[in-house]
Amino acid sequence: MSIIKDLEWRGAIFQQTDAEGLEEFVSEKAIGLYCGIDPTADSMHVGHLIPFMFLKRFQLAGHNPVIVIGGATGSIGDPSGRTSERSLQSMDVIFENANKLTKQMQQLFLKGDVDQTGFRIVNNYDWLSKISLLDFLRDYGKHFNVNTMLSKDVVASRLEVGISFTEFTYQILQSVDFHHLYKEMDVQLQIGGADQWGNITAGLDFIRRMEGHEVQAFGLTIPLMLKSDGTKFGKSAEGAIWLDPEKTTPYEFYQFWLNQADEDVIKFIKYFTFLSREEIEDLEKEVAEQPHLRRAQKTLAEEVTRFVHGDDALNEALQITEALFTGEVNNLSATQIEEGFKNMPHFSAPREKASLAVWLVDIGLIESRRQSREFISNGAITLNGEKVTDVDFEVSPDLAIGEKYLIVRRGKKNYYLVTFEAE
Repeated sequence: MSIIKDLEWRGAIFQQTDAEGLEEFVSEKAIGLYCGIDPTADSMHVGHLIPFMFLKRFQLAGHNPVIVIGGATGSIGDPSGRTSERSLQSMDVIFENANKLTKQMQQLFLKGDVDQTGFRIVNNYDWLSKISLLDFLRDYGKHFNVNTMLSKDVVASRLEVGISFTEFTYQILQSVDFHHLYKEMDVQLQIGGADQWGNITAGLDFIRRMEGHEVQAFGLTIPLMLKSDGTKFGKSAEGAIWLDPEKTTPYEFYQFWLNQADEDVIKFIKYFTFLSREEIEDLEKEVAEQPHLRRAQKTLAEEVTRFVHGDDALNEALQITEALFTGEVNNLSATQIEEGFKNMPHFSAPREKASLAVWLVDIGLIESRRQSREFISNGAITLNGEKVTDVDFEVSPDLAIGEKYLIVRRGKKNYYLVTFEAE
């Protein structure tokens, strides 16, 4: 199956500028293709990952992907998907974010060896910053018709509320990027989200104006990613799911994928994993026949967590998940507890000894001593995985994991993290 047919089967293509031509072109030779990201934040989130997974698929099929970090375009601001003018960031912040995104891309796609992987990472600040104002107006602006630019959805949608000249010119800069990569790096295909269609077609028009209408250059967009309930993909109750482990821990990352609905899981497996069609169809059948096993969700979570964070982080996430599922949390390290209990209820306790029934009330975990005694007597309280039924059981900092944490479970699923105060 060709790379284009595979992407179509995965439901991952929204628009193409020349579907038949691109299919024929990629079957004849290895092509160059690119996708860009502006450094508006210091990390990608899972929504950003989709087009770059496309690049990886093309690379595995023998093609030559280029990642463009928008050090220059990020200073302007893409109006796509926005209803109001963007607040511009300082160049210091943009440069810092660009460096962090570059390192993140290197970890994901280069694996330390650019020659072996075939990926290249470039920053458009390197060429766009060299264009003077007069050169921009004479050599580039002259080739863009304002009426045509106004008709692009990304601009037309902003005309009622207004759009600055700065954001209006974004499509020119992105077009210059495409032309530069076409000329200097033999890039013939640009990939982007559905909201990038206007920018991509503007770039193709510019390339043909500069190089002739017979050139072979193409554009392709991916669908807007929504969950089956119509909500935006990539968010959790705590916010965006980041690829940076400092922002979203590997355990939280794993849990995000593990908790996908049956209605969504196969679609996400098609988008975010490199499993074969046969493997995916087997999982799809299992979702239909044995959804309670959640094998598709487990496979999705393992595949994406391994790709983004590596085997060690995946194993940590699996260990924390298993400990919380079985209640055997006493084998977790302090670091694993910090990761696994990051968003669970927290309580603080003094470094003093106290009877359990009193201690639970004093730290605020249970409202009354009567309730506390009932929970303990009924076997509903565990401390670090050990059930306690003695209301006079003595709680002390000596029980703490890493001299700091005590994990309290009430019932089967209610976990609480108690941190003993520093001395």
